[in-house]
Amino acid sequence: MSVFTPKSPNEAPPADADLRAPSAFLMMMEGRAPWEFAALFAAMPLLRRLPRGDGHPVLVFPGMGANDATTAPLRHFLDSLGYVTQAWGQGFNVGPKNGVLKRCADDVRALADLHGKPVSLIGWSLGGIYARETAKELPEHTRSVITLGTPFTGHPKATNAWRIFEILSGQSAQDHVMIERMRTPPPVPTTSIYSRTDGIVSWRCSLNEPGPLVENIEVPASHVGMGGNPLALYAVADRLAQPLGGWQPFDASGLRRWFYRTQIAH
Repeated sequence: MSVFTPKSPNEAPPADADLRAPSAFLMMMEGRAPWEFAALFAAMPLLRRLPRGDGHPVLVFPGMGANDATTAPLRHFLDSLGYVTQAWGQGFNVGPKNGVLKRCADDVRALADLHGKPVSLIGWSLGGIYARETAKELPEHTRSVITLGTPFTGHPKATNAWRIFEILSGQSAQDHVMIERMRTPPPVPTTSIYSRTDGIVSWRCSLNEPGPLVENIEVPASHVGMGGNPLALYAVADRLAQPLGGWQPFDASGLRRWFYRTQIAH
């Protein structure tokens, strides 16, 4: 399985190639990430009052250049709710090379077989691409997909990390066939959690197109701090708590309307 293929010189650019990366001001605002993680620990007593999980397995993928240490607070939080989390276990995420995507698929199969239940996949930034593409290959083993600040649509230069991706992975970030393929969501419930104040990824690159099993949830968060932002984690827990086969879009009414927005692509 690989969505990363050589670039053809005859490929046409995507329709939204005019999207721009987040501004320098938003990049500077990424410095608030430590405060988001501090707020998570402060909010933990309240977050633990969320509905208990049903014990199904959850596989968590880190962002580009990151490793499992960065997803530890998220996994610890979900473990405390009764889910069975597993880190991706492949060291630092330097891109989809050296059999990374095959190992992701193998891990999902193994987890589903071990627990006798389909697996929910959570991916932060580039890790969300792995989650989405693995779910496309293994829909029968996948319960749901949740991404955090993942750029699965739009032009790669609408992020402030595309050069780093090319350096780490040794692959082109401007493969237009790949970009078009990544737009298609998996055939399972799929949630994109994104922020308009993301300083790394243009928020428009994280919008699923309308569909019966897809949604977009906006939270006030930085890109680097999204995996520890209490509002983002509340939304993650809410999505995971839905019964198998009974998925409904996130309800942003009532008090939630002060903290969340749901968005369709446009």
